[in-house]
Amino acid sequence: MGVMVEIQEQLTVKFQAVLPHLDERQRRLLLGAEARVLGHGGIRAVARAAGVREATVALGVDELDAGTAPSLGRARKPGGGRKKAADLDPGLRPALLALVEPDERGDPMSPLRWTTKSTRNLATELTRQGHPVSADVVADLLREDGFSLQGNTKTLEGKQHPDRDGQFRYLNEQARAHRDAGQPVISVDTKKKELLGAFKNAGRQWRPAGQPVEVNTHDFPGDSVGKAVPYGIYDITANTGWVNVGTDHDTAAFAVESIRRWWHTRGTHDYPNATRLLITADAGGSNGYRSRAWKAELADLAAQTGLAITVCHLPPGTSKWNKIEHRLFCHITMNWRGRPLTSHEVILQSIAATTTGTGLSVQAQLDTGDYPTGVQISDARMAALPIARHSFHGDWNYTLHPATPDNPAPISAPVEAPESLSHPTFTGMTTDDLTALTTDLEAIIDSRREATMAAYQQAVKAAGDTGTRPHAPRSGRPPTFGFPDRVLATILHLRLSLPPDTLAHLFRSNRSTISRAIRETRQLLDQHGTTITHAPNPSNALINQLAAGTKRS
Repeated sequence: MGVMVEIQEQLTVKFQAVLPHLDERQRRLLLGAEARVLGHGGIRAVARAAGVREATVALGVDELDAGTAPSLGRARKPGGGRKKAADLDPGLRPALLALVEPDERGDPMSPLRWTTKSTRNLATELTRQGHPVSADVVADLLREDGFSLQGNTKTLEGKQHPDRDGQFRYLNEQARAHRDAGQPVISVDTKKKELLGAFKNAGRQWRPAGQPVEVNTHDFPGDSVGKAVPYGIYDITANTGWVNVGTDHDTAAFAVESIRRWWHTRGTHDYPNATRLLITADAGGSNGYRSRAWKAELADLAAQTGLAITVCHLPPGTSKWNKIEHRLFCHITMNWRGRPLTSHEVILQSIAATTTGTGLSVQAQLDTGDYPTGVQISDARMAALPIARHSFHGDWNYTLHPATPDNPAPISAPVEAPESLSHPTFTGMTTDDLTALTTDLEAIIDSRREATMAAYQQAVKAAGDTGTRPHAPRSGRPPTFGFPDRVLATILHLRLSLPPDTLAHLFRSNRSTISRAIRETRQLLDQHGTTITHAPNPSNALINQLAAGTKRS
């Protein structure tokens, strides 16, 4: 017995060195020759030493005993081997492809429509349909037809805004202009909120073998010892990051307080001569372009710092292109991967230790302040904000001036206090010119109405007694916003970039009515051939006089 074991070990060494260089038939004949030399028990010993089936060694012995002539260039006889399942069953491949087609084209009655299409489930379904096959054969057929295992791909961004590319170009132009002038440009956003405690954190880190960090089996919020709300500010020019880690709510007040802390800690040091600040932010969240509180808090910050704060929002659905996401947040996530965030101290130290090969440095600070939700900003306060909407997408691009209604910025020449919104200081035209323009636009409306009535009468005559009499033109609800005020609101919007919210406050109307009036009146101005020239730099004092509640004419 011991001799056979020793022989088997020697054969193992020999086969490991020789068999990889032989084809299938040569290996089989070599194994058969070794088994014949050993005699009784040789087939089993050779099979174990080579790691093959005993039937393979026996086949080699039979071929040697039969004296089969050498077959040059071939390991098998022509036509040898088992036929493929797809060749034996011509309907197998079409049945398989029908199962793996997209659901909208596949068999709606198939149980696989709502289950995972694994090779095992596919083989079971094919067998049920009368095509017995194994999971391995299914996998081979799928590969032959160009299929592979694939996951989901995040590429759908929803409905794309028509001005998306234009906004990106405008944002880049603003950033380039600020940087060329030595003014700060920052990218801001809120990182994912984190629960504090022994919770699992994605990723892995090197530790002694068999000694992983133990964490809770479930991540219940009630088991946490607190939460962390990291709000980041990334300085694009200096390649530095600042993270304000809050403990309350992610509100507009918290977002602006984070920017304020960055400015007092880093901004004033890095940009001692700055007069402007450009902020690039997402379209939603605590710093969204629809948030009134965000604009009101920024106005307070502008008044405190003396900076003209310009905000350019990324178009909706493009938050992943925000610089801070792939210049700061991704490196923070990589730095604390696999480490349970058990306390605020762990989060602060992990953020502060984040560096990159390009020289990124990050500072972090804990903010234990209270930031209640549900803060309402009144129409009057919104109208009083020293905000100037840009000519291109004023909802996404605007500047908050450091002046306030109570302390307007000085101007080179005093502005006469107008008695009405129709004052030439605001409209850029005399009262007579404004009246004449309003009259001409009303005449266009009258001509449209007459043309509509004439078309209706002609349609009635053409219909005759056919019973298909058209509906008469409908006057609709009586207007609550007079036509002269509609024209005046449109001129103030086009000349001074006043937003609908401010105009709604000045004219004691609502945003939707103002927006509809501007849209319809602009069409009349285009038909009349009149262009309202935008004031290049409307003074803060002028805007403040409007916001202070100037009387309507």
